[in-house]
Amino acid sequence: MADVPIVVHRPSATGGRRVTIRDRIVGLAHSDHDLIVFLEAAGLLDPEGLLDDPAWVEWRGARPHHWEAA
Repeated sequence: MADVPIVVHRPSATGGRRVTIRDRIVGLAHSDHDLIVFLEAAGLLDPEGLLDDPAWVEWRGARPHHWEAA
């Protein structure tokens, strides 16, 4: 999905997942709450409603909403 604006990358070895918006790193999320905070800070309205929308968010390397270490 090349045009998906938000990517939640695979879990890191220490836990958490890197989050990019339009190829720009916005932080390391350790929970859905962290991800929502990053999306709010980026100016997105209703970020909680976007988490499971594949047109907006691509979850890579693990199932969606999985935050534990790889």
